[in-house]
Parts: sequence; structure tokens; C-alpha cells
Amino acid sequence: MALNLLAFSDVMKTIGSVLLAILILLAMITVHEFGHYIAGKIFKFKINEFAIGFGPALYKRTKKNGEVFSVRALPLGGYCAFEGEDEENSHPDAFNNKKPWQRIIVLFAGAFMNYLLALLLIIASFFAYGQLLLMTYRVDTSEYTQSGIAVAGYSFQDEDVIIRCEGKGIYLTSDLMEVLEGKKEGDLVTFLVSRKGETGRSEQEIKVMLRSDADFKNLTDTGALWDSLGIARQYEQDGETYIHMVASASYKGFGFFETLGRSFTYSFQIGGTIFKVLGQLFTGDLGLSAFGGPVTTIKLTSQIASQSFQQFLEIAAFIGVNLAVFNLLPIPALDGSKIVFTLIEWVRGKPINRKVEAIIHAAGFILLIGFAILVDILQLF
Repeated sequence: MALNLLAFSDVMKTIGSVLLAILILLAMITVHEFGHYIAGKIFKFKINEFAIGFGPALYKRTKKNGEVFSVRALPLGGYCAFEGEDEENSHPDAFNNKKPWQRIIVLFAGAFMNYLLALLLIIASFFAYGQLLLMTYRVDTSEYTQSGIAVAGYSFQDEDVIIRCEGKGIYLTSDLMEVLEGKKEGDLVTFLVSRKGETGRSEQEIKVMLRSDADFKNLTDTGALWDSLGIARQYEQDGETYIHMVASASYKGFGFFETLGRSFTYSFQIGGTIFKVLGQLFTGDLGLSAFGGPVTTIKLTSQIASQSFQQFLEIAAFIGVNLAVFNLLPIPALDGSKIVFTLIEWVRGKPINRKVEAIIHAAGFILLIGFAILVDILQLF
């Protein structure tokens, strides 16, 4: 009976985590569409419907001006439907009859709202809990030998919190890899860390000697990173072998303005990492297996968000910045592509054939769905 209750509890916890992940995604998408809606209202665009979710309507209400608000059955999306968005339309307030600069603002507003909410979540997390910084653990404290000569010191200690490396603030693992890239075994690297002592933590500047070349294949090559820093790539515990994952710790040692500044910088770092990943995809340094579709996103989000409210805020902010950046990419069906078409129209003084544009966006949407399904399938192998 006790085992059955425990199993039932685990199942309910898993369901709750998945629902929490879906809620985060739905909230971010709704905020995105609300950005389009608010900008559209400011410039008096005719809006036909604002929907939360896709599929059959569970709830629908029509306003006096004809706008429809609906909640739909599939909670993995939403939309703000403008009159004449993908076609010629005679209504003076139809989407494509508005000035190009107004349409660009409306298209950009969705990503801007995603970023703004993400930034506010980061600020709230940093001030309430501190910033999650990389923390060393399972450091190899054995005597290091270089060219037959024993070298003492120049290493991390367990639970050092990394604040800066070579003068650059470290927010993500990719930041650390970027600073170390190209350095050789035996090089001394300067770190600012928060180190535990008998009376508590204090900031200390230390030198760490690299134990191997900092030569990383791509952003996922954390094993080479740990090797170079003298941190165990894997470890044994209770007879099991575990792969070393990133450890983190909350750090509140920054002042008000520095915390605020680091909040902005962290949001930019997340966005920059997305471009680095896409760049490594095109160069072949990263394979499709490094990406995840909606199923993988929900799985990872549920695992992280259920750990603590701080982790909930962090993953929600991460998804928000991802949505903002991704939607501004010039990929057909995304806002970025529609902005490009509008810019072309603005420069030419006339639009590209609306039917041709609609076909391009429809094809892009199908390809995006196919890509999302493909990368989710690859995660199974």
C-alpha cells in the first residue's frame, strides 16, 4: 500500500511538473501575442480575434466592435488575428493597408513583450534570490605534473562560485568557454571567485593553471571544459557512474546597480548564446541532436521549473528571451520574415505579391513544424 501511494505521488508530481511547463510556455506565447495586440490597438489596426491556444474554442466572447476573445483547447500557442494580414483587403484599417513602419512596430512588439517580461523575471530573481552562478565541485586536488615538474596550488577548491574570468563576468557555461578558448595546458588564468572560509564567504582573486588545452568542439563540449579546469568529468557515487553536470549557487554579493546591470547583461547573454548555437549548427560544429522541439522543451522545463521558485523564474525568463530572438529570425512564417517583407515593400514602394508571400509563409510554417518534430525524434536516440 505504501509503495502504491509513493508511486501515485511520483506520477502526480510528474503530471504537475508537465502542467507547470505547459503553463510557462502558454504564458510566454500569450504575452507575445498580447504585444501584437496592444501595438495594433495603438495604431488602430482592425483585429478580428485574440486567442489563447489553438483548436476548438472552449470559451468565446465577442466585443461590441466585433473583436473576438477566445480560449481554445490546445494550450500550446495562440494568435492575434488581424484583418487582411495575408491578403489584399479593402478595409482601411486592414493590416496590409497600414503604413509599413506601423506594421513593423506591430510585428516587433511581440518579441519586445517577451523580452520585457523575461527581463523583469530576471530582475525579480536576482534581487530576491541572487544570481545563479557556476560553482565548482569535485575538484581534482591531486598534485598536477607538467613536463615532469609538480606544480602546487593554482587550482579551484570545492564550492568556489565563479564571478569573473580574465575580468569578464561569467553568467553561462558558454561565457567561460569563450574566455578560455584557445588557451593551452599550463596557462595561468585569473578568476574572481566567492570562496568559503571559516567565517563565511569572501571574494578572492585566484590563479588557475589549465590542466589541458582549452580546445572545445562546440558549446556542448563541457567535458573538455572540466578537464581543462581540473574538475572531474565524471564521478562515482554509490557504485554508479555519473556525468558531471553544471553546478550553480545563488550569489547576492552585488550592489543594487550592479545587480540591475547584471540582469540586463544576463538577458543579452542568453540571446547571444542562441546566435552562437545557430552559427555552430550552420558550420556543422553542432548537430540537430543538440536541439529540441516542443516535447523536449516541455520535458526540460518541467524538470527545472519544479525544483524551486527561483528555477521557475530563471527558466521562464530563458524561454522568454528564446522566443523573442527566435521570432525575429528571418525565417518564413516568423515575425522576422514578415518584417523583411515589409521592409522590401517600404523600399520598393509596392508589396511583393500577397499570394506569393502567403505561400512562402505557409511553406515556412510547415518546415518549422517538421523541424520541431524531427529534433524531438532525434532526442529519442
